[in-house]
Amino acid sequence: MDYRKIAEEIYEKVGKKENIVSAAHCSTRLRLVLADNEKCDVKAVEDIDGVKGVFSASGQVQIILGTGVVNKVYDEFLAVSGLTGASKEEVKAAAAAKQPWYKQAIKTLGDIFVPIIPAIVASGFLMGIMEALNFMVNNGFVNIDTSSSIFVFANLFGNTAYVFLPILIAFSAAKVFGGNQYLGAVIGMLMIHPDLQNAWTVATEGVKQTQSVWFGLYKIDLVGYQGHVIPVIIAVFVMCFIEKRLHKIVPAMFDLFVTPLVSVFVTGYLTYSIIGPVFVTVENAIIGGVQQLITLPFGVGSFIMGGLYSATVVAGVHHMYTVIDVAQLGLYGKTFWLPLASAANIAQGAAALAVALKTRNSKIKSMAVPSAMSCFMGITEPAIFGVNLRFFRPFICGAAGGACGALYASIVGLGATGTGVTGIFGLLLCLNDPLNYIIMFLISAGVAFALTWMFGYKDKDLAESKK
Repeated sequence: MDYRKIAEEIYEKVGKKENIVSAAHCSTRLRLVLADNEKCDVKAVEDIDGVKGVFSASGQVQIILGTGVVNKVYDEFLAVSGLTGASKEEVKAAAAAKQPWYKQAIKTLGDIFVPIIPAIVASGFLMGIMEALNFMVNNGFVNIDTSSSIFVFANLFGNTAYVFLPILIAFSAAKVFGGNQYLGAVIGMLMIHPDLQNAWTVATEGVKQTQSVWFGLYKIDLVGYQGHVIPVIIAVFVMCFIEKRLHKIVPAMFDLFVTPLVSVFVTGYLTYSIIGPVFVTVENAIIGGVQQLITLPFGVGSFIMGGLYSATVVAGVHHMYTVIDVAQLGLYGKTFWLPLASAANIAQGAAALAVALKTRNSKIKSMAVPSAMSCFMGITEPAIFGVNLRFFRPFICGAAGGACGALYASIVGLGATGTGVTGIFGLLLCLNDPLNYIIMFLISAGVAFALTWMFGYKDKDLAESKK
């Protein structure tokens, strides 16, 4: 394979140096941020020998080259273009700057939650395992000593990330908003301070204590913010705003103690008296609305959202769904949104697999097979942008499969104990109800595969896509 030639052809087709803002690569893709995506001849790039697919996502043009090839083409691309290599983070920042404000806001949510997903996944997996074990013990399927230290500690570990979730969110949000992460953590801590009534006890015990604020203007409930997301993010945003302004106006000799003190105190008072009460109401309304939608009779709401989910991936707004997942986990102990998302992702993978098995074109096959496998693992962009959207009908068939899978998940009340993982490994978050997850998986994949095989793709579509 002539890596230099591939790099030269890509360089020519994307608009040369004057159209390239930055370049980086991941394990399989060359990632380019272009000044004008319209100047990139996507069809011509797809026809280059060695290129397995091209798609645009998150403001980047991503060219699929494959493991072991992309790094060599990237080196040649830098030599040909005269550019300096950039990190993936720098490329993402450059791409984000080109996006409209609402996409930047959604990206901000993603930047806050992505770093804490491993903690949520770890707790979610363990919670699922412990729920499954408790079910088997209570129904006599297994005989385990539930008083043993391993069992007791595992139950304790399983919900730790959720008990202290506001601290994790606050710490991560402070970094994204450019503030001191440890001050951010303090804001998270004061929102679940043990002197506040635990929010999870209000439903059964009622509000036990109130406090007058703003010189007796009104009273607020002294209740913690366990399980809440939006109030924490808003509070840390305010803290970072105050902190950064104080750094500019407070003399250096006083900055070390004045800025942290004022930032935390002012933000804390605003959080307890205004931010918390207002945005808890907003968050509860949003999550309640989402829950009503996806629990409409006969699964109608979930059917609709399961069908539309992949379209929101194309639009790049799917990162906001983590907020729904985390908030539902806090309110209900499970997220009913994740199985819906998993159904949509699985279906797009099955549609791509149908294209791979049906096509006789070796290039399409070599692109569709790994894209489908990646989709089954929860990474959907290669399958959606590289295969399904390219021929369009497979994308629609995948959406239909996702709708049917989400419909079943809604009817049986399937919920996950964590978030961050879909597809095959999403089963580990649904060990409380593994059979229904497997059935949902088979329905999503089966419908999408069958529709794509029968109606979604023919090799003549490849010729038409190049016109």
